[in-house]
Amino acid sequence: MTTEEIIILIFCAVDDGLGKLPKERNARLYPSEVVTIGILFALKGGHFRAFYRWLKRDWDGLFGGLPDRTALMRQLRRHQFRADQLLADPSLLNVMDSFPIELLFPIRAGRSPQQIGTKNRDKGRWSIGLKICWVLNRSGQVVGWHWLPMNHSDQDFLPLVALLAADGLVLTDLGFRCKAGLPVNLKLCLKGTWNERMSIETTFSLLTVVCHAKKMFHRTAAYLESRLAYTAAMFNVLIGLDRHLHPEDPFHISIAQFSL
Repeated sequence: MTTEEIIILIFCAVDDGLGKLPKERNARLYPSEVVTIGILFALKGGHFRAFYRWLKRDWDGLFGGLPDRTALMRQLRRHQFRADQLLADPSLLNVMDSFPIELLFPIRAGRSPQQIGTKNRDKGRWSIGLKICWVLNRSGQVVGWHWLPMNHSDQDFLPLVALLAADGLVLTDLGFRCKAGLPVNLKLCLKGTWNERMSIETTFSLLTVVCHAKKMFHRTAAYLESRLAYTAAMFNVLIGLDRHLHPEDPFHISIAQFSL
C-alpha cells in the first residue's frame, strides 16, 4: 500500500466519522483535513518540524496547500476535541493498562520551568516523562484515555474505570490495586490469567514500533495532550481500516501495514 493510498484511506475514515463540517472562515483546511494531519503526525512520530517538512514537500497537493507550520500546530490543538469523536464504544469486557512515554533525558531535568514530565523508573532505567492509560474494548479499539506525570502510580487512573461502571467490566493487572477501594467494575487479574488482557500489550508494542511513541518531544502540556488525543484516534481509525480490508478476522490487531 502506497503512502498516498494510506493518506486517502485515513481521510475518508475521518470524514465519515466526523460527518459534514464547514470550513472555518479564513482557514485553508477543513476540520476533517486537520484531524487527518493530526493522525498522520501520530502515526509517523518524531518531531513536528520534520513531519511538517515531509508533509509540505511530498503531500501538500493532497490538502490543497498547507498553512504555515506554527498555524497548523495551533489548528491541531484547537481541533483536538474532534479526535475524541473517533473513540469507540465500550464493550461488556474491556482491558486497561498504562504506557510510559519519555520526554527528556534525565540529565536535562529542571533546566526549563515549563518541564511537564517527572522522573521515575521505566524498565529499570531512569526517565522523565508521563504515563498514558488506555481502555480498550473487546475489538481492540480505544474507549477512553488519560495521562499523568510518570511518578504517578497506576491506581491514580482508577477514576477512568469508574466512568465505565454502567458499561462493562474492566480487566487490569495487579498494578492498579488500591487500599482505598476499587471500582465495582474493575477486575484485578493475576499473572497468567485472563489472557484477553494481552490485546493491550500488543497495542502498546505497535505504538512503540510503528508510531515511535515511546519518546515524544513536546514541551507544553497543551500540545502534548493534543498529540495523545490524535494518537488514540489514529489507532481506532487504523484498526477500523484493517478490519475493513481483512474482515475474516474481526479480533486481529495490526497497524503495521499503514506505517509511514
